[in-house]
Amino acid sequence: MASPRVKMNTFYTWDDNVLVLNILGTPNAKTTKIGKPKGNQLKINVSAIPRGGKATDYMVKFLAKEFGVKINDIEVVFGRMNVNKQIRVQSPKYLPSVISTRP
Repeated sequence: MASPRVKMNTFYTWDDNVLVLNILGTPNAKTTKIGKPKGNQLKINVSAIPRGGKATDYMVKFLAKEFGVKINDIEVVFGRMNVNKQIRVQSPKYLPSVISTRP
């Protein structure tokens, strides 16, 4: 069951121990990396081709490593087939430098 959409004024927020991220994805990029915030979204480039949600699946695998969690600890709330996404990361062990605070 998907969680309700969380409206945010920044690209991330915390829901207890869950990190909620708004993402602007760029599929078919030269490199896979976490970029800079753009408005209320975090830019994330992935080298995967956007076919049938494969770029989103690739992004989830990449982010699982970046946050030090299992793939199943990341939920795509909306945007699986779109560049605009919201994800929920359960109890991240690591935070990228663009996310500087934790509750």
